[in-house]
Amino acid sequence: QSMSRKGNCLDNGATEQVFGHIKDEFFRGRTWPDFESFESDLDAYVAHWNTRRRQVKLKGLTPEEFRSQSFAA
Repeated sequence: QSMSRKGNCLDNGATEQVFGHIKDEFFRGRTWPDFESFESDLDAYVAHWNTRRRQVKLKGLTPEEFRSQSFAA
């Protein structure tokens, strides 16, 4: 349920999509010995997500490749 004043459930859809991907691709089926290990692995995954993960919506490019295309134009 949305927490916004308007009560529109679509306003947090993008955030929930990201957390769904994190749960499916990073978290599910894994355990960590301590919080520090989890934190460093999560930081590495977020860096991977933001820079090196190929995405269909970017026509198979990584976010870095996509951003460098826009600068070159």
